[in-house]
Amino acid sequence: MSVYVDSGINEYDFARLVHFVKSGYGIDLEGKQFLVQSRLANHIADCGFSSFSEYLETVFDDTSGREVANLINKLTTNHTYFMRESDHFDHLREVFLPEAEKTIKDHDLRIWSAGCSYGNEPYNLAMCLDEYFGPERSNWDLKILATDISFNALRQAARGIYTEKAIEALPEEWRTKYFDKTSHSLYQVKECIRRNVVYKYHNLMEEINFKKKFDLILCRNVMIYFDDETKSQLCKRFYDATEDGGYLYIGHAESAPDDIPYVKQKPAIYRKITEVSSV
Repeated sequence: MSVYVDSGINEYDFARLVHFVKSGYGIDLEGKQFLVQSRLANHIADCGFSSFSEYLETVFDDTSGREVANLINKLTTNHTYFMRESDHFDHLREVFLPEAEKTIKDHDLRIWSAGCSYGNEPYNLAMCLDEYFGPERSNWDLKILATDISFNALRQAARGIYTEKAIEALPEEWRTKYFDKTSHSLYQVKECIRRNVVYKYHNLMEEINFKKKFDLILCRNVMIYFDDETKSQLCKRFYDATEDGGYLYIGHAESAPDDIPYVKQKPAIYRKITEVSSV
């Protein structure tokens, strides 16, 4: 039963929340007190807390990670759709994949969708790879790593179920080829595509310790939540996790830090160019 009676979050609690979320997850809530209040109020009431203060104490003391995950889910907007920012998919098909096909001798193509939300992006990439390689895809390792800090988003992404409206931007032949209709208005990504995406929890504020470096990293419309220092540190970690000659795609609406180590190729597309790979 809803028992929330507090009229809002006080300055002290808000400052504590800002520090907690910024230091742990890189999300900058400074100046967004009203947004925080509006997004959390119903959740706090539904959980039976009588104030923001009481709720925050539960979050700070949470050792299971469940309530912290709920908090992050409420504070971030997992807004995504298929074929989002189509310039990236054009570059993928016309530049990145032809280069990768020529230069990756072991046929192990490494792509990371960082901040994958509900899975539209990694599934979209998997479809592009299937279309590009065709019958040759069996000779390649084309699995895509997809990560997020939202357990809720990851669970939904793994199911791969979307509304008819969510897939309307895809070519009609793709909707037939890559989806099974499960009900009047719901469609599920076919298993042959779903098995090529590996979903994992990963906090972008943590070190990147995956076994191999990536040929392409996509981190689109995630850094809009970060301040300049956080973006700078993250891009350096991405750079270290990128193969020589590899690419980073960011959102068109977000700005890269001034000290980004990549070389800008075109808007929202960056490349790791070293002396060895600068041919």
